[in-house]
Amino acid sequence: MPKFLARMDTAERHLSLALIVSLVFHAILLSIHFKLPEMLAKASENALEVILVNSKSTTKPKKAQAKAQNNLDGGGNTEEDRRAKTPLPPTNRDAAGDELIETRRRIAELEAQSQQVLTQLKSNSKVSAVKPKVEPLPVAPSMQGADLASTALAIARIEGQIAKQLEDYNQRPRKKFIGARTEEYRFAQYVEDWRQKIERVGNLNYPDAARGKAYGSLILTVIIRASGDVERVEVNRSSGNKILDNAARRIVLLAAPYAAFPASITRDTDVLEITRTWTFTNSDRLRAD
Repeated sequence: MPKFLARMDTAERHLSLALIVSLVFHAILLSIHFKLPEMLAKASENALEVILVNSKSTTKPKKAQAKAQNNLDGGGNTEEDRRAKTPLPPTNRDAAGDELIETRRRIAELEAQSQQVLTQLKSNSKVSAVKPKVEPLPVAPSMQGADLASTALAIARIEGQIAKQLEDYNQRPRKKFIGARTEEYRFAQYVEDWRQKIERVGNLNYPDAARGKAYGSLILTVIIRASGDVERVEVNRSSGNKILDNAARRIVLLAAPYAAFPASITRDTDVLEITRTWTFTNSDRLRAD
């Protein structure tokens, strides 16, 4: 034991020994040189790099630049010694920015136009008392100019269709349909006079081609205007014999014009459609049932 340690008491001696041991340990530790970065660099040099190619060639390249799943001896559209970093094509950022600005400007114009159309439609609906109220289509908050313009055009088309239907309805004649088994009392006398005239004219002009040869029945509808003129004749069910069908049409036209509608009918009717069963009997007589 050194003399300077022998002169110390026990506590000082222990502290001094601890300091000496610590200094020796740190001196040894600082003298060691680590090679970890070089080892990592060496490991990265030996790493296997594999890429994927979307083509292949029959010949193996003499100086391969990388490993892949297929042999590929040259590719791409450049002679320079380089590899693509991404499969995406280059983008012209300036052109994309200009396109975005133009799109936003166009959307703003469409939104302004659609608002003008909607305002005009609302004002027109208030002025026109004949047109029914048309609820505007709901517009979602996320709708842009093109959607708003389409919605405005759809509203305009709907209003146009409704206006056309109302106009057609107001202009169409007021019709009354009179069948063989349904007659309203105020039409009964007119229809009875019409039937008697049909039978009288029909028997006087009975078709010669059917006398003693053909007989049968058919259902015929005669459309008469308020003036008594015949508007149209329709065969609802044929007799199966063209001679009888044509004779029925001819008799209706020969008996026309009929009496004009009385005031009790014209107050709410412009056209009468009378449907009857016409029978050409085997006694060469015409009967309208």
